[in-house]
Amino acid sequence: MPISPAARPDRAPSPLFTSPASAPLLTISGGQLVAAPRSAPTGSGRRRSRPSSNPYLRLLATPGARAFTAGNLIARLPMGMLSVSAVIMIAGSRGSYALAGAVTATGLAATAVVAPFTARLVDRFGQARVAVPATALAVLGSLALVLCVHHDAPAWTLFAAYAATATTPNTGGMSRARWAYLHRGDPAALHTANSFEQAADELCFMLGPVLAATLCGALFPEAGTLVGAVLLMAGVLIFAAQRATEPPVTPRTRAVASPLRTPGMPALLAVFLATGAVFGSLEVVSIAHAGGAILALQAAGSCAAGLLYGSLRPARNVHLRLLLCLAAMTALMSLPLLAATGSAALPVLALCLLLAGAATAPSMVTGMTLVQRATRPEQLNEGMTLSVTALLGGVAVGAAVGGRLVEHAGTAPGYAAPVSAAALALVIAAAGCRIPNRTSAQAC
Repeated sequence: MPISPAARPDRAPSPLFTSPASAPLLTISGGQLVAAPRSAPTGSGRRRSRPSSNPYLRLLATPGARAFTAGNLIARLPMGMLSVSAVIMIAGSRGSYALAGAVTATGLAATAVVAPFTARLVDRFGQARVAVPATALAVLGSLALVLCVHHDAPAWTLFAAYAATATTPNTGGMSRARWAYLHRGDPAALHTANSFEQAADELCFMLGPVLAATLCGALFPEAGTLVGAVLLMAGVLIFAAQRATEPPVTPRTRAVASPLRTPGMPALLAVFLATGAVFGSLEVVSIAHAGGAILALQAAGSCAAGLLYGSLRPARNVHLRLLLCLAAMTALMSLPLLAATGSAALPVLALCLLLAGAATAPSMVTGMTLVQRATRPEQLNEGMTLSVTALLGGVAVGAAVGGRLVEHAGTAPGYAAPVSAAALALVIAAAGCRIPNRTSAQAC
């Protein structure tokens, strides 16, 4: 029968009319009306999952991180494949390592010029809108190179085709930009992310040449370039499809000065230039002294050191940390020189190269951290691409100097080149201006 308003005095509501969030579930069991709680008990029956203590597992647990990381790794692997594949393909077809080296050097020079402009377009229009067509142009350049080599086209066409690959976007920089966007304001997470990215660089440049040489030798000379082009395009498509983690484009209401005008940035780029000379000279001298396979140890040491460095606490004074890393790199780079000068056995030199690589990744991670702090958010891809361009320029200079030393003085004195380049990087970092921190009031 209906209940009249008079029959409902002011009192606490019946449990039947409690709010849905706290009301029990009512059911019939054995002819009785039974109430059951809505949520499962929080006692010892069910434990809440605890976050992992591993910083890299926490980093990859970021929503969307694994997807764009997978695409980026696929796209980054060809970076260590394409130049080696081009050398093998051209030298095998034309019988000239000089021509092959000149073609790859031309591509490196073109990349140094084009890459900053590509990164600027990425900052202005977004990663997906620019990276996909830029990669497509680069892949067409690689395919054109294959056709020119296969059909014995004039030598100038090789230079033109390989120069077209300069539009390849800096996938490592775009990945770092995503981490910076996802973990803005979290220095510890950014420190781990930069270390992870540096270790990924080392891994790709360690596996890429091996994969390229295997494909070209086991299948046919053009196989390395073709597989590298397919991996590059597929990886960028997967990476660009992850729109949820893509940094939003910041509209520019006024002209923004180039990152080169940031106080301290030119000195930091000079540090990257000298560090690249370390890599380039060490590569050439080691190949001449003991063969290319031994270089994998240096890359392995750098990869392991980068992962270990990422598990440490980030530095409060990043500039001081950079000086310490460069000092350690200078000291460790003297080990191969001492081993080669003392005519040590090959296993001793291999151990020295493994140890020498231990300071390169921490130096790169710390340098990239300073670049991120110095660059405006809307110019982050451009700033990091400038550092990579400086690094590549240093690799070219170091390779030329190392090769000249090997030719005129021998391989043992040639190991003085990476030591000198590391010392130069340390001097520049010590004399250069400190870079202001845009994320906090504290200077680096």
